[in-house]
Amino acid sequence: MEISYKELGERIAKRRKVLNLTQDDVAEATGLSNNHISNIENNHSIPSIETLLKICNVLDITPDYFLLGIVRDTNDSLHSQISQKVKLCDKKKLELVDHFITWLIDETL
Repeated sequence: MEISYKELGERIAKRRKVLNLTQDDVAEATGLSNNHISNIENNHSIPSIETLLKICNVLDITPDYFLLGIVRDTNDSLHSQISQKVKLCDKKKLELVDHFITWLIDETL
């Protein structure tokens, strides 16, 4: 699968606008110049991985969306991480996890 940097820039601009942020807001929050953000959005510059991650952090979205147009729910990722850890537990630890989750739910209701 090939990355379309034109679409990447368009997705960054779209997400920024959804959050009611200006290019100046993103530039200030990332420590990048307004000109650099504009160049990325308009497909005049290809962001480095570090730059892309800074933009993702500010715009509160995963790189998958900007690179591939795929939106992943961060909760799905968290569920997956927890599920993987639970698979490593023996029966005794699973019982403790179950009790802890039950306690946690009861305490927050």
